[in-house]
Amino acid sequence: MSAISWLEQHAPGFSGLSVAERGLLMDFALLWSLFEGEVLNTVASVNTIKQAVQRWNQAGLLSPQTFATAAGYFRERYYADGAFTHRFDHLHLERSGNPQVVRKVLSGQDSAPDSIASALLIIAYRYRNNLFHGEKWAYQLQEQEQNFTHANEMLMRAIELNRKAQQNALGRAD
Repeated sequence: MSAISWLEQHAPGFSGLSVAERGLLMDFALLWSLFEGEVLNTVASVNTIKQAVQRWNQAGLLSPQTFATAAGYFRERYYADGAFTHRFDHLHLERSGNPQVVRKVLSGQDSAPDSIASALLIIAYRYRNNLFHGEKWAYQLQEQEQNFTHANEMLMRAIELNRKAQQNALGRAD
């Protein structure tokens, strides 16, 4: 029996997910694995995310537009009418040391490109933790399509940025 068939029969809510939603979740798992291995040197944390972003920033690779689409989406999802939405608490930022950069970026108090990149990748990190540690199963993976669409796009962009920063560093070493 395939894992998908088994999940359809045994995982709450899985059979109700569209093929696209299932694909996004699987893509996220693979992209996160590559991101964590290649960008974070197999150690995912708020600090390693910030360190990676600093490398890209120092290499001149970040601009306000680098993650603009995702930033707009996550601001709308987690901050509205001058307050954090009910969904914001479900990120469980306290489990990752409560990084203030996420609150500052989502509320518009910090618009520096490196802060935006850090905040968004920390949100993806929380998605990783909430998915891999079972939190997202509590509500049967509902309403996750756009979350993982944007998270996947950010991870692909982050991996590309990291590779470009590495190439730039090698070019300077010659």
